[in-house]
Amino acid sequence: MKVLVVGAGGVGAAFAAIVQRRPAFERVVLADLVPERVRSVVAGLGEPARFSAERVDASDQSDLVRLIAKVRPDAVLNACDPRFNGPIFNAAFASRVTYLDMAMTLSRPNPERPYERPGKMLGEEQLARHQAWQDAGLLALVGIGVEPGLSDVFARYAAEELFSTINEIGVRDGSDLVVEGYDFAPTFSIWTTIEECLNPPLVWERERGYYTTPPFSEPEEFEFPDGIGRVQCVNVEHEEVVLIPRWVQCERVTFKYGLGEEFIDVLRTLHKLRLDSTEPVSVGGVKVAPRDLVAAVLPNPATLGERMTGRTCAGTWVTGTGLDGQRRSVYLYHVADNEDTMRE
Repeated sequence: MKVLVVGAGGVGAAFAAIVQRRPAFERVVLADLVPERVRSVVAGLGEPARFSAERVDASDQSDLVRLIAKVRPDAVLNACDPRFNGPIFNAAFASRVTYLDMAMTLSRPNPERPYERPGKMLGEEQLARHQAWQDAGLLALVGIGVEPGLSDVFARYAAEELFSTINEIGVRDGSDLVVEGYDFAPTFSIWTTIEECLNPPLVWERERGYYTTPPFSEPEEFEFPDGIGRVQCVNVEHEEVVLIPRWVQCERVTFKYGLGEEFIDVLRTLHKLRLDSTEPVSVGGVKVAPRDLVAAVLPNPATLGERMTGRTCAGTWVTGTGLDGQRRSVYLYHVADNEDTMRE
């Protein structure tokens, strides 16, 4: 199999490192806007016969189509943040090639009642194209990372193998990670973190349908496994609330993230100062988006691995009636530590 990976940052580089151990991937081409970055990743892999580097502008559909025609991959893996989903998704369709991503197209809050009703929902642009992809005989696996992705698979497994009826499916994510040497160092893209944490969280209920709440609403204490312990989790916007109700019979779907009070305070401060804005402002005659500035001054998450200690846990909490007719509560999860080992 030949794969074109668009984006050679943390996720793209991690995918390449995993693929190194998988002989089914005969050829992997990593492409990025910054040639030095992608060449550095490829050089570190030490297998020039399997891995190569290309330059591409992920915001330019025509440039992506040109590269796909050159590489002729079996699949395109979008390892960029979701701002670039549109061009990459559409370029894959235009090139008639299988597409995968790990986060779906961005939402837009309801302009009049943002904390009550959804506006444009996560993934709406991609899901609207389902019939076109199906009619063309093409496959697009959207939201196929861990969250969303593995968490959705856990939900479907629970519905088919563990429960006769399901009350709530709640994805819960928490950790006890510490980054040495930094007072504040997000371990994931701060651009995307701001997007999902400050947008109105989405909740789905069978009787009510989709609705939204204020950010960081409905706090709860959740006991995470593998020694992580109790972490306060709050509502956050995430794709599972869009995806799970489409295919799994249940009464309620939520997503809650264990952010911690300090992290929440920082995000609230960024919002108060409008530093979460994506609208460029003029600074000394130069146009810059405040959120891009925040991302630029924080450490690159891809460089923090050696400074991290602790574990992170992602999983799906399911409650309802088991196959034996008794009330049941199950948390299906995986835990990763700072050495990137994973356990059930």
